[in-house]
Amino acid sequence: MHETLDFALLRRLRAVLGDQPATETELRTLGEQADAWARTLQAQTVASESRLDALAADSGTSLAEIAGELRRLATLRPALAEVTVLLGELETRTRALRTEYLAHQSGRRPPGAPSDP
Repeated sequence: MHETLDFALLRRLRAVLGDQPATETELRTLGEQADAWARTLQAQTVASESRLDALAADSGTSLAEIAGELRRLATLRPALAEVTVLLGELETRTRALRTEYLAHQSGRRPPGAPSDP
């Protein structure tokens, strides 16, 4: 089965956010890829909305053309919302891991970490 890059990216994001181990480098790369995908989806959404406006303004446009663009937007918007949420969660996890690492390096515990018995 052929797996698209966006599906693979979302699958990996979900796995990492589900506490699957990842290195800082991998988290950074994943964040960059997710950010690029979010920007791509945002650009496609804007372009589709613009096409929809142009189609609506043209009295000769068929209803099928408008419906096709509406279906495209109905696919793009939820995908953009999902990757935006996942990207925010990834940034939160990355910050937490970085804070934990720095606290460990300095011999201090991160806020909320349990103390030794």
